[in-house]
Amino acid sequence: MAKMTAAEAAVHVLQKEGISVAFGVPGAAINPLYAALKKNGTIKHILGRHVEGASHMAEGYTRAAPGNIGVCIGTSGPAGTDMITGLYSAQADSIPILCITGQAPRARLHKEDFQAVDISSIAKPVTKMATTVLEPAQVPRVFQQAFHLMRSGRPGPVLIDLPFDVMMAQIEFDPGTYTPLDAFKPRASRAQVEKALQMMSEAEHPLITAGGGIINANASALLQEFAEIVNVPVIPTLMGWGTIPDDHPLMAGMAGLQTSHRYGNATVLASDFIIGIGNRWANRHTGSVDVFTEGRTFVHVDIEPTQIGRVFGPDLGIVSDAGYALELFVEVAKEWKAAGKLRDRTGWVAQCQHRKRTMLRRTDYDNVPVKPLRVYEEMNKYFGRNTRYVSAIGLSQIAAAQFLHVYQPRNWINCGQAGPLGWTIPAALGVRAADPSTDIVAISGDYDFQFLIEELAVGAQFKLPYIHVLVNNSYLGLIRQSQRGFDMDFCVQLSFENVNAPELNGYGVDHVAVVEGLGCKAIRVHKPDDIIPAFEQARELMAKYSVPVVVEVILERVTNIAMGTEINAINEFNDIIDAA
Repeated sequence: MAKMTAAEAAVHVLQKEGISVAFGVPGAAINPLYAALKKNGTIKHILGRHVEGASHMAEGYTRAAPGNIGVCIGTSGPAGTDMITGLYSAQADSIPILCITGQAPRARLHKEDFQAVDISSIAKPVTKMATTVLEPAQVPRVFQQAFHLMRSGRPGPVLIDLPFDVMMAQIEFDPGTYTPLDAFKPRASRAQVEKALQMMSEAEHPLITAGGGIINANASALLQEFAEIVNVPVIPTLMGWGTIPDDHPLMAGMAGLQTSHRYGNATVLASDFIIGIGNRWANRHTGSVDVFTEGRTFVHVDIEPTQIGRVFGPDLGIVSDAGYALELFVEVAKEWKAAGKLRDRTGWVAQCQHRKRTMLRRTDYDNVPVKPLRVYEEMNKYFGRNTRYVSAIGLSQIAAAQFLHVYQPRNWINCGQAGPLGWTIPAALGVRAADPSTDIVAISGDYDFQFLIEELAVGAQFKLPYIHVLVNNSYLGLIRQSQRGFDMDFCVQLSFENVNAPELNGYGVDHVAVVEGLGCKAIRVHKPDDIIPAFEQARELMAKYSVPVVVEVILERVTNIAMGTEINAINEFNDIIDAA
């Protein structure tokens, strides 16, 4: 058997499990693992500027392609606590990432040693597994178990904490005999699928809700095939956006309180049956359970047994990986269609298409300063069908989901449930590290942009180019809008007179100067007609310098974006269009 340090064995396992890129920030307590990475030489390391940023890079890397698992590495103490937000974001959206931390030697764990913290206990609530490995010989098998857990059932993150002396210890390990463990995923039964289809056939106005579990299962093509066979419209969730192209005749819009379409909510309210596949019935999709469920029957298909009935009890629950379930739905639906057992849904589909054509929101504003809705109109005009959009939270993300168009799975990359500010820049860098060729466009408001702005230096250093659309109203816009209910505008202003940039006229931070100081390029836009020329210039700068390019659009200070507390009570603050 080969003798090596436990850290070297861990790196061999990473290699055997398909890891080729890692994101992290080295430190004294994790140096044995970095020494092993250097010795092995097969895993590229991208140096973050903040460990939270590195964890979001790992998230972006995972979300970019089926089978990817992002790895984030940090030292002991604050590096691990900095990772918690990334772990929470990954856990909330069923995203597998592996976080590895260094730790004080075992003999010092109970002595309040420098930067020694019980990180595994802190991380347990936001991971599938969090453990401090106390026996060197267990290290390779703990890593093996981590990959098995991340891929099995509902995907999610793992944290492995490695004491210094554990990593340094010599163990017996033969990388040549190592084999990854098969993942476990539950499967729907034929009886369950037939029951669900029978319930659908009894409905007058059925819908399919397509969740992020379909994207995790790489089953978007199956979802589309199933919808076409039964001729039933699809309502994607925010995490399922892209499972069916926006311009597909069965794509009926998104529903919800914020990231939704007028026609999507109207279609849900007109329905009498919904089958949800790979979704959580998140509250910003449903609003109150009473309004969402009234007059409707439900089937819920999810990989995680405890998700079924968590928000409300469905009429039928099916525990299954979305891909396995959809394979069976397609098979049975084909049989029923051949036997003439499927109902004609032509009239219902036509109603949904009519709403989609007519229940619109206006975007063609010529205001200066720019109205944010115009920005998304220009993005739709300029960026192609294959563009990957990356966004985090805030009015910018809500408006992006209302107005942009997405045509493929994994082309809307968003931290759906956790929504940490600062997520967008590092996530976009992680996406670029996973995908060197596709157009990547990030969208941020000014506050999200400022949270982890230092990570732009990572894009400059490691040549990770993408376009970042920064919509700047110098406000915490979403919080300002929510404060209207309290009749206040308090502690949400980001505006100030910048003594170094008086030309900003009170908009505060000179983002162009900061971005360029971090080694990237930036363009500032004041007029709507200049937005597309700025995108063209950004493309030229990316090609020339291979760095991120920020296009900052100066917005009007206050624009309220459509949202409400119920799907039947959305407040429309801007012009709506009810076309003929």
